[in-house]
Amino acid sequence: MPPSPLRVLGDRFIDADGRDVLLRGVNLGGDSKTPWPDGGTHRPSDFSDHWTVSFIGRPFPLAEAEEHFSRLRAWGFNCVRLLTTWEAIEHAGPGVYDEAYLDYFAEVARRAGDHGLYVFVDFHQDAWSRMSGGSGAPGWTFEAVGLDFSRFHAADAALVMQHAFDYADPSPHQAGYPRMSWSSNYRLPANGVMWSLFFGGRWLTPQFEIGGLNVQDFLQGRYLACLDQVARRLAGQPRVIGFESLNEPSIGWLGQGLSDRGVANPSPLAIGPAISPLDGLALARGAPATVPVFGGREEGAPRVVAERTLNPAGVTIWREGASCPFEAAGVYALNGGQASPLDEEAFRRGPDGGGLDVPRDVFAPFFEAVARTMRAHRPDWLLFAEIEVAGPFVGRLYPQAMPPASVNAPHWYDLANLATKRFDVDDHVDAFTGRPLRGEAEVRGSYVKSLQARKTLAETFGGPTLIGEIGVQFDLDHGASYEAWAAGARGPGVFAKQALALHLMSDALDELGLSATWWNYSASNRNDPRIGDGWNQEDLSIFSRDQQDGTHDGGRGVEGFARPYARAAQGRLVRQRFDRATRLFEVVLDADLSVEAPTEIATPAATYPFGVVVEASPGCRWEELDGVLRIFAAAAGPMTLRLAPRTVPVAAELRARSTRG
Repeated sequence: MPPSPLRVLGDRFIDADGRDVLLRGVNLGGDSKTPWPDGGTHRPSDFSDHWTVSFIGRPFPLAEAEEHFSRLRAWGFNCVRLLTTWEAIEHAGPGVYDEAYLDYFAEVARRAGDHGLYVFVDFHQDAWSRMSGGSGAPGWTFEAVGLDFSRFHAADAALVMQHAFDYADPSPHQAGYPRMSWSSNYRLPANGVMWSLFFGGRWLTPQFEIGGLNVQDFLQGRYLACLDQVARRLAGQPRVIGFESLNEPSIGWLGQGLSDRGVANPSPLAIGPAISPLDGLALARGAPATVPVFGGREEGAPRVVAERTLNPAGVTIWREGASCPFEAAGVYALNGGQASPLDEEAFRRGPDGGGLDVPRDVFAPFFEAVARTMRAHRPDWLLFAEIEVAGPFVGRLYPQAMPPASVNAPHWYDLANLATKRFDVDDHVDAFTGRPLRGEAEVRGSYVKSLQARKTLAETFGGPTLIGEIGVQFDLDHGASYEAWAAGARGPGVFAKQALALHLMSDALDELGLSATWWNYSASNRNDPRIGDGWNQEDLSIFSRDQQDGTHDGGRGVEGFARPYARAAQGRLVRQRFDRATRLFEVVLDADLSVEAPTEIATPAATYPFGVVVEASPGCRWEELDGVLRIFAAAAGPMTLRLAPRTVPVAAELRARSTRG
């Protein structure tokens, strides 16, 4: 069994040579949430085939692996966050694994490693499952707990594009499926039920068993068994560095008062209907409810814009013969179509009967279980941990006790761009404060402040931080870039806005010394607002086949992310800075001669087509080859390296040389 190529030391990643390592890479890929080849949400489906789908071909067919991984390396990346889903592995039923997919996934990971990329596995989910408007869990998980996902749309239990979108209507933007509305599913009954059982079933519904196990143990056990299947296949791959616990987990209704709709003190991420757990439980039983609806922001805070009656047809989502486990546990009662609260504090109570402590009672045991499962196969694998997205905004942080070698792996987006698909540095708004931002400096400063808050989360346990998702929508301004491309426009002006946003985000990452993986690289992306990344009309892929025309390699806004960075430092990396106007790059490090491997700086051809001119301390040796500058320090202590673009071509054999300053 090979040792892990990376370990953590305090807040740093350290490689086998003892160098500080900065990880910069990409999520591979956004379309991995849906089956291959025709499972994208731009195609109608009733999900009746959920038992027999296949994810072989996500993120791309193996025949394309060389093309895609070579491109990622040429852009300067050194890692990938490799997506899989619970559904991809166990769609055919509990304990029935898709062995062919597992073999395929392991081969994708191996080929990434062969291209020099670090790999960590992301078990991805959004809003629990494709059948509840997102991705992740198999359809049979609903059936196991007694829910009928075919009724979710009629009961307003989930907003699912395949049910809400009129595919006969050529318009890409429709009132029935508002832009970027999928996250509202976290507040709706299907997600409320599933996440509450997944993380709190033992104490909320102690009598609810499936196959002799409490529902929480059954659901988490099946998830962990799938993680185990992947881990055992990747254990021998030397470039795999670990696993993520679970992408953007929700805690359902845990921590919420039974009748609390969250209107008085809303989550900063609130969107769509504001329902209480009691509303959700009643709606699931077929009792209509009129509730407030969040639809905008006032000084950064979500605001109620309307009221809406949900489930007016009175459709129950519980299967014939199934009963609500929360009613059986005495949480509420339904009489004459009216839900009555019986235990207002049920979701605020923890496993010991006292007040619920989400970090201690929910995430601490879950992280331990994930770490134990993966480390049964590689004891030194890193745990990339994620807590609920909204947790930090309401004071819920990581547990005090974390497994060893844990990494803070939060996500960060410019929510104003994400939600509106607009970006203008001279007319921008900080999504959380509502403060207007004018000019690059203010927008960059806002990004630095927001990302610093994510980095600070690691202080709870002292680990390093990797921003697991960060990116920009490419169909800005109703797809203006696509229209320009179709009209024959080429060059950096086509995606200038997107590239600027990516540059400002990259500047912030550099200033804070953060590792990050861009969201995302979707091999199936199209310049079509109806399709985008093939999932719920998101369109953040830095690659599209539609950007390939013989002279372009498919990249979008490449100059915004294919920038120089110190991917490994011979000692301690202190700071780095890139000036996009002059393409000058400066790195400051504290050199350590006991570290025999050189500092490595990515010098992608997108930024330096003819290579670089190096200014370094006297006596340093360096060589430049294949988009990487390798510099050996001549003395211990502070060391400054400066790179400038070479303006004329130099033969490759001359660039690959040793030079003394």
